[in-house]
Amino acid sequence: MPMSTLTPVLALIVWTFVLWIWMYATRIPAISAAGLTPDKITSNRDLDVLLPQSVQKIAHNYNHLHEQPTVFYALAIYSHLAGTADATNVMLAWAYVALRVVHSLIQCTSNFIPVRFGVFALATLMLMVMTVRNIIALFPPTWQ
Repeated sequence: MPMSTLTPVLALIVWTFVLWIWMYATRIPAISAAGLTPDKITSNRDLDVLLPQSVQKIAHNYNHLHEQPTVFYALAIYSHLAGTADATNVMLAWAYVALRVVHSLIQCTSNFIPVRFGVFALATLMLMVMTVRNIIALFPPTWQ
């Protein structure tokens, strides 16, 4: 596999589509079981009230994959284009993706908030370290 921050980007995109499939595989049967029809649903709040938590938390996680990961996508693409996609940044990118997958699995199953938050914080730390490494790369030492 080539050393690139773009491959982890693709992996997280694939994971997002896996969650999309999981969401609709649970949501459509739950909507049918609740006797809902599209004309009765005017907002997501209707679904939050009528659908079971087990279905809602998958949809919530799918939405979460469109929030902070957008920073990851931009940062990983920047690293690739700026030439800072060294082994460390690639490893940090893969660690971020792995942690987001773990975060999804926690939220979509047990949703134990203390553990989920810890995983989220670790994932955020991966982004912060990648960001700092990219900033440092802008200012190479003068002694080189």
